[in-house]
Amino acid sequence: MLRQVKPRNARSKRALEKREPKAVENPKQCLFLRGTSCSQVVQDALNDLYSLHLPLAKKFTKKNPIHPFEDATSLEFFSEKNDASLLVFGSSQKKRPHAMTFIRTFGYKVLDMLELYLDPETFRTMAQFKNKKFAIGLRPMLVFAGTAFESPVTNEFTLAKSLLLDFFKGEPADKIDVEGLQYIISVTAEDTTGDGDAKPAIHLRAYMIQTKRSGQKLPRVEVEEIGPRMDFRVGRVKEADESMLKEAMKKARGLEERPKKNITTDSMGDKIGRVHLGRQDLSELQLRKMKALKRSRNDDGEVADVIDDDATKRIKR
Repeated sequence: MLRQVKPRNARSKRALEKREPKAVENPKQCLFLRGTSCSQVVQDALNDLYSLHLPLAKKFTKKNPIHPFEDATSLEFFSEKNDASLLVFGSSQKKRPHAMTFIRTFGYKVLDMLELYLDPETFRTMAQFKNKKFAIGLRPMLVFAGTAFESPVTNEFTLAKSLLLDFFKGEPADKIDVEGLQYIISVTAEDTTGDGDAKPAIHLRAYMIQTKRSGQKLPRVEVEEIGPRMDFRVGRVKEADESMLKEAMKKARGLEERPKKNITTDSMGDKIGRVHLGRQDLSELQLRKMKALKRSRNDDGEVADVIDDDATKRIKR
């Protein structure tokens, strides 16, 4: 644990205030670490994920004797020292080859962890795709496909979806420019084959969006794979503690928009308003006694005179 340091000057005071809890938190910084034994495949994968997360990323190149699921004190130390809420730890052992552990912290304490095993046969780096890449700092569009991600019960796949959403979402933005939507991150989970022990694999792909002429008003949209190409198998999981997760999910008061009475939004995003009227007395309704439907005596005489005039004109002819 880091000792509590009192600020000695204005610069250190601003640095400490920057790390204090806020109503609107800063964008999450990610720290990339490697263990004492780390294969070249995992190192290349860490480099590609690091480039995808720039500029909110830091990477350590030295070896660190860390075992995340046995002792997480070193991870918590690095998280507080570098002000990083996300960590990705790469290691490779005989029992767990090509392992990548995604770690999320709250208050510089480990909240949850997920271990993924990378398939070295199908792995392709970004450098192996000889095409145009996206600019640094752009936010991707995320697509999750597969019934495993839609499970109502919390499991390793719903945790993987939550961690990857936090990893790729970047800085919060109220307004998004369409020109900045240049690439897609697609995460797909295979359908279960019926085997009890086999878990579906997770496929991560990145595509560049291209718009071409279509001869119509709207352009033709095509996608081109730019890498990296990663296939994962789910390994060990550390779920979040209920009390800690409840504390992490709290929202600051005054930020949420107050719901307006009698106004709802349907599944299509349209606003629907409900109007409440007072109690109506049906006995006061005018049905047959309306003046517009009643014919007076003068109206009957005028009609008779018109008929008589027409009859005399016919006789004279």
